[in-house]
Amino acid sequence: MLTFEWPWLAVILPLPLLVRWLLSPIAPQQAALEVPFIEDFSNQAAAAPIRFTARRLLLLLATLTWLALVAAATRPVWFGEPIELPVEGRDIMLAVDLSNSMRERDFILGNQRVDRLTATKAVANQFIEQRAGDRIGLILFGSQAYLQAPLTFDRQTVTQLLNEALINIAGEKTAIGDAIGLAIKRLRDKEGDKLLILLTDGENTAGAMPPIKAAELAAQLGLKVYTIGIGPDPRASGSFFGMMRGARSGIDERTLARIAEQTGGHYFHASNTEQLARVYQQIDDMEPVESDARVYRPRQSLFYWPLGTALVLFCTAMLAQWVSGRYQ
Repeated sequence: MLTFEWPWLAVILPLPLLVRWLLSPIAPQQAALEVPFIEDFSNQAAAAPIRFTARRLLLLLATLTWLALVAAATRPVWFGEPIELPVEGRDIMLAVDLSNSMRERDFILGNQRVDRLTATKAVANQFIEQRAGDRIGLILFGSQAYLQAPLTFDRQTVTQLLNEALINIAGEKTAIGDAIGLAIKRLRDKEGDKLLILLTDGENTAGAMPPIKAAELAAQLGLKVYTIGIGPDPRASGSFFGMMRGARSGIDERTLARIAEQTGGHYFHASNTEQLARVYQQIDDMEPVESDARVYRPRQSLFYWPLGTALVLFCTAMLAQWVSGRYQ
């Protein structure tokens, strides 16, 4: 779309006519001219049509030059089609436990019994897909913590890397503190909202950094940590069946809840796929995606085109003036 930044400058278009009207032309003085030869009159008569044509050409060039200068002065600008920019949302780091206990097949997915990691992948993939505009990273941890995907807007790549994760690839134990520490390292220089969603089915049994100390550092950084414990609920051990279920549950809920509380997050527990899906939906509701999209329209200034045209016309007028002067 073509617009003009200073369209009011178009009022100067009739300025040359106004100047000509206010400044009346000087009347030529009458004088007698004596010539010795009659042939000089014939030469002047022959040159008259050429001078008349040259004057009309000069007038046309001067008019076009003035129009081009006024057009340049109004600052024409071309705006392209609107382009929607990516929404600048939150920086979210996902930390997923790959310890040996994640192979327990106590989750149901599509009417089939699957291990905890498979259920986690299915639910986390849906969460990642919904976070358009957020930068998402992935940490995998077992005995050690590894950065699998740095913060990126490419949600598809993060999903693929999560789906390729294997149990015990990072060791058989659980280094919760190191996973939080690695997230702190990757997020400490970032501005804006920073989140860590840590999922585990056990307690801290490895690593150099204690989880509570890592939570203190995260709180100082402004990193909010949401912790998710998956597997049988340890609090259901009051009954015989609960004891059987809780016997394989090593979730340190107290530590996970304390981590979340210190950093301003929240602790969740999920004992089945439906509960895990609700947990991620709750986090999505608590940390909504930025919905105010920004639009950018490419802008290109065009004033140099009429300005360059005026320069060419002016040079042409000067050349025409020089040529017509040779016939005077």
